[in-house]
Amino acid sequence: MKDTIRQLIQQALARLTEDGTLPSGLSPDIQVETTKDRAHGDYASNIALMLAKPAAMKPRDLAVKLQAALPAHPQVAKVEIAGPGFLNFFQDEAWLASSLDAALADAHLGVHKNGPQQRVVVDLSSPNLAKEMHVGHLRSTIIGDGVARVLEFLGDTVIRQNHVGDWGTQFGMLLAYLEEQAVDAQAELHDLEVFYRAAKKRFDESPEFADRARELVVKLQAGDPECMRLWKRFNDISLSHCQQVYDRLGVKLTMADVMGESAYNDDLPGVVADLTAKGLLVESDGAMCVFLDEFKNAEGNPLPVIVQKAGGGYLYATTDLAAMRYRHQKLHADRVLYFVDQRQALHFQQVFEVARRAGFVPASMDLEHMGFGTMNGADGRPFKTRDGGTVKLIDLLEEAEERAYALVKAKNPELDDAELRQIARAVGIGAVKYADLSKHRTSDYSFNFELMLSFEGNTAPYLLYAYTRVASIFRKLGKSFDEAGGRIALEQPQEQALAAQLAQFGDVLNNVALKGVPHILCAYLYELAGLFSSFYEHCPILAAETPQQQESRLKLAALAGRTLKQGLELLGLETLERM
Repeated sequence: MKDTIRQLIQQALARLTEDGTLPSGLSPDIQVETTKDRAHGDYASNIALMLAKPAAMKPRDLAVKLQAALPAHPQVAKVEIAGPGFLNFFQDEAWLASSLDAALADAHLGVHKNGPQQRVVVDLSSPNLAKEMHVGHLRSTIIGDGVARVLEFLGDTVIRQNHVGDWGTQFGMLLAYLEEQAVDAQAELHDLEVFYRAAKKRFDESPEFADRARELVVKLQAGDPECMRLWKRFNDISLSHCQQVYDRLGVKLTMADVMGESAYNDDLPGVVADLTAKGLLVESDGAMCVFLDEFKNAEGNPLPVIVQKAGGGYLYATTDLAAMRYRHQKLHADRVLYFVDQRQALHFQQVFEVARRAGFVPASMDLEHMGFGTMNGADGRPFKTRDGGTVKLIDLLEEAEERAYALVKAKNPELDDAELRQIARAVGIGAVKYADLSKHRTSDYSFNFELMLSFEGNTAPYLLYAYTRVASIFRKLGKSFDEAGGRIALEQPQEQALAAQLAQFGDVLNNVALKGVPHILCAYLYELAGLFSSFYEHCPILAAETPQQQESRLKLAALAGRTLKQGLELLGLETLERM
């Protein structure tokens, strides 16, 4: 609907330009927003306020001319002017009912992508294989997964890339310790945190061990067969730990999506050579750097992008540049989304610019850093264990399931244990994920089990329960959502409000895909659940006045149920038929 309104406004602007009301050459960004109060229409645009100055007119006077120039359209019942010059658009109720009938018959609920479909690389999760996954990896993993699911639903070809940290100097230390513990390495690696700390302790305490670790780094980088064998063994075990977490979280990441730093090792000398050939590299204190005038420090001097250290080693920037070139040349990406901590913003701004200047990626390929804030404890500081240690992600998920189990068992003591465990898994894991996804991606948030497991407010349990309420209606009738017949008729205000919300599902998903912000989908589903509750309370379904009215309301309920289910699944939440 928003695209339709933008097109109508564009046509009106063209007419006003032709008759001289507006100067030629204007190309405004036409904003169309959903109204908060349907008494003021379903959608609103401030285009008259934006163009009043170049038109040398009062905003409201320009709004009158725009209103008169707007072409008629079956989706729009009327357009009114409000306040200083806002254009308020009212959807045609008959068209809306008809479009919802069509949406219910469509596997994609009438949702289409705004614009052409693309090949999108989604860079997500990216744990360091030297340690087990901890809570700091949660946001990259689930936000990236949610956006990737939405992109796929809209028809894009999505290529997930798990850019794990599996290379570098710390692996010499780990290989040296693995070499020492070769008798029972498998047992030693059941807890990677313990293994890492033990290796670090040996490195700090023993000069001989430290020397051996440095030797192994050189041998590893040179491709020594024994070092490569030990390194691969360590990585395989580490990645199996990661996969257990991904499976527990229910995210769409597999071993096949792993493309670690090591994968680009052979290409790093070529990156340096090509940057040299482009005249971009400058030697600074023995290191090879790219200096970009647009990035300066506090003293006003250009900040370096270090590509090769004085000793010949490579850095994250070098690997990222190689990855960008690979994603262009081999993966043929139109767009690359990096779900990485917001604190890495400067790094990505710099390497994106270097990649473009070097010709590693074309101007047509979008590179977007989807930065996110930190997950904090109740004290507002980064989430830690009671003794100040890092919280393993698998431990957090296990605690979430146990808390959910106790909660569900208290509410449903009659259910058998197997079903309680199934419900607890969906509620517990869903609660952790939704609490994160419902916050703006760039914001920090405080982790709180009590709030996220509440059945009130914008939480996973509330939305999962909202879906089960819809499912229970059809269960009582012995029908599925697909068996809702008849045609939708929007008679009551609650029916109209629910229908208007359902019609916005496509706009919401396109917004998530464009900006990488799943919290918009969370807010939409929360409002949808509330509107369905109001509809259910004021518009009886099972006790409807006529068969036609019951059929209409059943279809609205079916579409609400399917939209809730689809929306929750796009966020990576498992839905339940009862709880």
